[in-house]
Amino acid sequence: MLSRYKFTLFGVMAVLLWSGVLHIVRIVSEDFGAIGGAALVYTYSALFLVAFSGIPNIKEYPKRYVVVGGALFVAYELCLSLSLGFSNSREQSAQVLIVNYLWPLFTILGAVISKNSHAKCLLLIPGSILAFVGVCLVVSGGSNLFEGIVNNIISNPLAFFLAFSGAVIWAIYCNLTKSMSGGHNAISLFFVFTACTLWLKWYLLDVGFKSGFSFSSVFLLALSGGGMALGYGLWNKAIIGGNMILLAAISYFTPVFSGVFAAFILGISLQQSFWFGVVSVTLGSLLCWHSTRYKNQQISQVQTVLDNTE
Repeated sequence: MLSRYKFTLFGVMAVLLWSGVLHIVRIVSEDFGAIGGAALVYTYSALFLVAFSGIPNIKEYPKRYVVVGGALFVAYELCLSLSLGFSNSREQSAQVLIVNYLWPLFTILGAVISKNSHAKCLLLIPGSILAFVGVCLVVSGGSNLFEGIVNNIISNPLAFFLAFSGAVIWAIYCNLTKSMSGGHNAISLFFVFTACTLWLKWYLLDVGFKSGFSFSSVFLLALSGGGMALGYGLWNKAIIGGNMILLAAISYFTPVFSGVFAAFILGISLQQSFWFGVVSVTLGSLLCWHSTRYKNQQISQVQTVLDNTE
């Protein structure tokens, strides 16, 4: 029992780490540039993961998992990190991060569409609407809802497009990984792929680094890279022996944690509409999650009865 509590605590720590560390990635991108900063962060994370879990052997993993899963993982991480780096301001980076947190909703919708899961429409539909309304409130920036959304997106369509695309890509990754992985975990390998891809992009575009190295910039780089890797490491341990129902519920509060960390780490004052939007996204995602739990529990109970009668 104590070990289960310990693994669950690992999962909570991972969620808190992810909620805060991405704001530090934004600061790193200010020091080294969007692409150069992301490349450095993922390089450090990859080295940390390799040191933690050993050098990954690509031959051990199913080829489809490496190719398809790796491509989806790299695409997501590029969308996530570059959406933060390309944001016009720290306030906007906090906004695009909330857009990215639509991925739990998209994951549930993807599972339902692909018939890997079942849901009660009575909860799924209003939950989806609530989550999208929340994102609209966040993106509006506190001004007139429609005008604020249009002006904010037009000011930087690339950042918002990357954040939204990342949410969709991660949802696809989550729905496909279990069937492709065969029980393997190639996170270390995928981080190496991501770092290499970012360095290739950095080299081809010849963007250089935005500023020189300093003690504070290197410290934040180490903090963001190590924090990201530690988050993945703790989460992998949590899903092995932790309470997944509790961890799933806590993970849906990530937008709230992210907003709190944004205010402290980035030193920004967030509008009231931002907080209303964050709460709306969180509640919408929780409704969608609960809609699948009810149906799937019923199916499991029926299947258990059938198994016992055979």
